[in-house]
Amino acid sequence: MKSGRQDNLLVDGYNVINAWPELCAFKDNLEFARDRLVDIMAHYGAFKDYRVVIVFDAHFVIGGEMRRQIVKGLSVIYTEEGETADSCIEKMAYALVKQGQEVYVATSDGAEQMLILGAGAYRISARELLKDVKRVNKAIKERFTETPQNYRRQELENRISDDVAKRLNDIRRGR
Repeated sequence: MKSGRQDNLLVDGYNVINAWPELCAFKDNLEFARDRLVDIMAHYGAFKDYRVVIVFDAHFVIGGEMRRQIVKGLSVIYTEEGETADSCIEKMAYALVKQGQEVYVATSDGAEQMLILGAGAYRISARELLKDVKRVNKAIKERFTETPQNYRRQELENRISDDVAKRLNDIRRGR
């Protein structure tokens, strides 16, 4: 993160759903797959301190209008009829980079990746994103699960230098 601002993560929703086995299994229930992706990205974005935007294609929805909603602390966009998620993401990436912001785009679409790189944004493949999500989930679990293995006493002698410990011990003994 640079200059106290959040980095931006733009996610091509259906591209990621189709690339992740655990979400692809729900192709027959896209609403569930979308909700699951939103949930995963909400946790991931909060941990990484990203401003997350997930974009879903609605360009085949007749009469569909662009919808933007805030869900679990991130933005979810459904494109309008005739607009692809790729074009929506490209516009956002160009605008954010122009403002001097860091932008990461999660998609496995090769052509989209080239356009994103040309705009000055960083690309993350769906597979790379999944690996990082799993790594973050493991870190969260380790950090917030208290077990005898990760419970450590916070004794003073473990947090000060040997010289300071020796001087304090001398004071304690009256030397």
